[in-house]
Amino acid sequence: MAILFFEEDIRFPLKEKNKYKNWLKKIAANQNRKIKDLNYIFCSDEYLYQINVDYLNHKTYTDIITFDNSETDKDIEGDIFISIDRVKENAEKENAGFEKELLRVMSHGLLHLMGYKDKNKEDQLLMREMENQSIILFSS
Repeated sequence: MAILFFEEDIRFPLKEKNKYKNWLKKIAANQNRKIKDLNYIFCSDEYLYQINVDYLNHKTYTDIITFDNSETDKDIEGDIFISIDRVKENAEKENAGFEKELLRVMSHGLLHLMGYKDKNKEDQLLMREMENQSIILFSS
């Protein structure tokens, strides 16, 4: 089992990596899932925009893109790209702290890998509820 954190085209050293790893494992365990291989790649808006164009054919900026590499429903494997620029902007816009917004986005990607969607209003409400529950777990 591996949870790894990378930086692409920015400097973003995540402090207390083990605390984040344990938190992510708790989120997965609460859904009877196990993280097998999970990579978080922190990057800039421009880097993530290019991934969005190249791989998803979307010409929009976004805060997160999740690629699911899982082979079974129980084992989580994937790559989660997060724009730190966008997380900072969202934190300001939502009047939330940077760390809280980072936790929201990190959990959002993991929740996607566990099957949660956010394309319609009902799914968005459930996703937000699950994000909030995940954020609470970080401090417990």
